[in-house]
Amino acid sequence: MLLLKSFLSRSAIALVLAAGALGVVPASADEGFPFGFEMTLDTASQPGSKRLPTLEIGDNGEATLDLWCKAGKGQFSVAGNTVIFVPGQMEDRAACAPGRAEIDDELLTTLSEATTWKRQGDLVLFIGTKSLHFHINTN
Repeated sequence: MLLLKSFLSRSAIALVLAAGALGVVPASADEGFPFGFEMTLDTASQPGSKRLPTLEIGDNGEATLDLWCKAGKGQFSVAGNTVIFVPGQMEDRAACAPGRAEIDDELLTTLSEATTWKRQGDLVLFIGTKSLHFHINTN
């Protein structure tokens, strides 16, 4: 009887330890927020340009944006599926048509209005009044 009690006690401890270990396994990298990755906006290029806007998010949420006409920095804060993006100072990279510069401003506004995010493999969606789709660069 003592042997059975000891066996059951050890089995219960092993089961608790195994369940705890499974609970602390981190989520797969392709499910988490894309810290440390560079992404490209899923959109058509503008007439007269092959450039597509890119966004690189550092491990601490610091962001580098390289848009059609402008480039600059910003900061992401993430909690669960909630996201806040605060753009920093943007600089004009080169002479740019006014219409294209306005598209950059609209893109920044849309990213700033995003309240949630979602990831599906290499596709990252920022969702707010409008949605932006970015593809993680996997090259």
